[in-house]
Amino acid sequence: MSHSSPAVLHLLCGKIASGKSTLAKRLAQAPGSVLICEDQWLAQLYPGLIHSVADYALHAQRLKNALEPLLISLLRGGNNVVLDFPANTLAQRAWLRALADQAQVEHRLHLLNVDEDVCLTRLRERNSLGDHPFSTSKEQFELICRYFELPQTEEGLHILEH
Repeated sequence: MSHSSPAVLHLLCGKIASGKSTLAKRLAQAPGSVLICEDQWLAQLYPGLIHSVADYALHAQRLKNALEPLLISLLRGGNNVVLDFPANTLAQRAWLRALADQAQVEHRLHLLNVDEDVCLTRLRERNSLGDHPFSTSKEQFELICRYFELPQTEEGLHILEH
């Protein structure tokens, strides 16, 4: 694929509390970058409505559908876009990769391969601070981690491991 824009779509892959949002904020400090955080949008648009993985899936899909034209427009306009959305499953990565392809820009998948015990420690700390839009229990963490799939070479992704 030829790239008509110098913009880059930054994608994040890692389990809950692996450091995706922290990395996203750092990446977004680059000039011409826009950070879009799924958790913030979901918390604002659907307050008190996300209690299960099914609730999340429904509202996250609605958010993706609404943001897709904006994301493509931002990228085509030459803006780097840092999407603090999970790229943790084949289907999530396929949608995210399609955004870059439609906008004709490069993408970078930032893989945070962090041990689950480290993530759980960070999650407990994050939950106790109360500064994240969602609190996640150990049981929810374990359930969501069952869906996690490491990216594969066949996906054709430009992967940067952190």
